[in-house]
Amino acid sequence: MNGNSKAGSGQLSARLKVSRGRPGEAPRYDEFVIPYEDGESVLDGLVRIRELHDPGLAVRFSCFNANVCKECTMVIDGEVGYACIAKLRPGVTQIDPLPNRPLIRDLVSDTLSRKERI
Repeated sequence: MNGNSKAGSGQLSARLKVSRGRPGEAPRYDEFVIPYEDGESVLDGLVRIRELHDPGLAVRFSCFNANVCKECTMVIDGEVGYACIAKLRPGVTQIDPLPNRPLIRDLVSDTLSRKERI
């Protein structure tokens, strides 16, 4: 299904191409087609994937649209950004974990400094 196509209800859809995997595994991508709602964030889309398609998707966040906690930092279409403020759009959006940080699982990277680790 083309991400810009209209779903059966006539609604636009967004296609999120999400990096999946654990340390030591070859990364893979899973694609999820979700309804596109104008004004929603990429984080809204990821939460919808967890609610409707795959509750096992690992993504870290604490707030919505506040840009306060900095926990939802990831790579969105090749740019490091906050999923809570990056706008969801019709079509394909690729989402990857942070580069140069240890991968925990899927989109969750270890972002703690050495001093913060217990």
